[in-house]
Amino acid sequence: MRLFARLFLAIVALAGAGVLRAQAPEPAKPAGGAQASFSTIASTPATLKVYNRPIAEFRATLLGFQPAERVQRAQEVIRELLGAAGDGVVAVKSIPGGRAITVDDRSAFLVLEGDVNALTNETLDQAAKKAAAALKRVVEETRESRSFDALGRAGIAFAIATAILAAVIWLLVRVRGWIATRLAQLGSRHAQRLQVAGQALIGREQVFALARGLTTGFFWLLVGLAVYEWFGYGLARFPWTRPWGEGLQDATIAVGVTLAAGALGALPNLAIAVVIFMLAGALSSAVNTFMKPFIRGEVSTALLDRDTARPTRNIAIAFVWIFAIAMSYPYLPGSQSEAFKGLSVLIGLMISLGSTSIVGQAANGLILMFTRTVRPGEYVRMGDHEGTVMELGAFTTRIRTGLGEELTLSNSYVAGTVTRNYSRAVKGAGFVVDANVTIGYDTPWRQVEAMLVEAARRTPGILQDPTPVVFQTALSDFYPEYRLVAQAVPSEPRPRARVMSELHANIQDVFNEYGVQIMSPHYLGDPPQPVVVPKERWYAAPARPPQDS
Repeated sequence: MRLFARLFLAIVALAGAGVLRAQAPEPAKPAGGAQASFSTIASTPATLKVYNRPIAEFRATLLGFQPAERVQRAQEVIRELLGAAGDGVVAVKSIPGGRAITVDDRSAFLVLEGDVNALTNETLDQAAKKAAAALKRVVEETRESRSFDALGRAGIAFAIATAILAAVIWLLVRVRGWIATRLAQLGSRHAQRLQVAGQALIGREQVFALARGLTTGFFWLLVGLAVYEWFGYGLARFPWTRPWGEGLQDATIAVGVTLAAGALGALPNLAIAVVIFMLAGALSSAVNTFMKPFIRGEVSTALLDRDTARPTRNIAIAFVWIFAIAMSYPYLPGSQSEAFKGLSVLIGLMISLGSTSIVGQAANGLILMFTRTVRPGEYVRMGDHEGTVMELGAFTTRIRTGLGEELTLSNSYVAGTVTRNYSRAVKGAGFVVDANVTIGYDTPWRQVEAMLVEAARRTPGILQDPTPVVFQTALSDFYPEYRLVAQAVPSEPRPRARVMSELHANIQDVFNEYGVQIMSPHYLGDPPQPVVVPKERWYAAPARPPQDS
């Protein structure tokens, strides 16, 4: 009870300080009467307020007194009448040129013809009755402020409202934790479905942070609304602050009415937008159904196959929804407002300035997909990078090297670089392996070719059908250039590096076994004897003459 008493005294002091702000009284001036002579020249309006409640608005002068001076005099008279012991009966009496508002047959103030607001088509009698009703309410609230029973009931109601507010906040805290946990679970469960170019847009940590942020923001919004209503209810319980509380409640009702009227007015246009979005959804579903056989590889044409069906479907669905948004934009609530137009211009400017490189990457990705330059699973060499294509995305291409590295290359780089495809010429799954050696002219070329084929035969993973082939790619100044070409079948991205390593090792072993040095000779001068291969050495082992083949 001591805490309640302190709270009650604080509210009383605050209300009293805000209400009783009348200036020092001036010498008494006539307030007017039945025979008063007055002027109704228009002047700056002033509102008569008593205990924070507006009573009437003065617009005319009276006996040379401006509306503000009339307000001061009326406040003094009304406080005097409220302090007097009487029944507090408020009445309206007719006088020439206006109406007199009386309390217990004593004039409180006058409502003149010039005080009537002509813009609202209000009559003098209506203005006088409205002022009398407001003054009557002030009289009733003054009596209530002097009644300890009424103040006690108001204090109890305020205490109950405070307890309800505390219970609501406690319940919101508990519900907030439960909702945050549920949202995080649902978000983490479906986060993997949100992917762009094979990458998840939202990770587990981001899902929890987003769920926590949403629930926190909604929680504080509800707490703010609850405190707002509690504050307005509490102010309305006490006579000194009741006008403030009623103002808060009226503002809430006005906002609700405005929102409801706006929502009802937007329903027809919103229904059209919903129909457009429903048609877009149905068309997207039809496109998805049509493209499913192509995506699964059950159907293939010259334009669509398993590799290009998925991006084609995504592009078609994106165009459908872009068209739907453009068509429904005029029907969206607030689309014609200046704020919405300015936001649209800002978003368009940001997209146009920041999406140049993104659009270029996406265009190059589409070119790579539809020209079928590379496909997932193929072994390629792009510039200085070599490996198996893991994914051809909208913006990047990922390859995995034989050393276990995963490289992410931009589609612009891939489109502008010469790509060597080691898998395209192989029937089925596989790739091409090759090795280059340069051996001097003193070594029979038939022996070199036979040794390279032998090295390929010893290497696990290299196919013997088709047979490895050796090409003499150049006759340089000091040596011929030999290139071994064979095919291998991979089971994962790593074997090509392992196959190449084993092939190089076997080439060294075979050449060492037959005493051929792998070194390209560079002459500083002419040798004393011509460097030639005698005919009897043309078919040195392991080479065989034609009759022995």
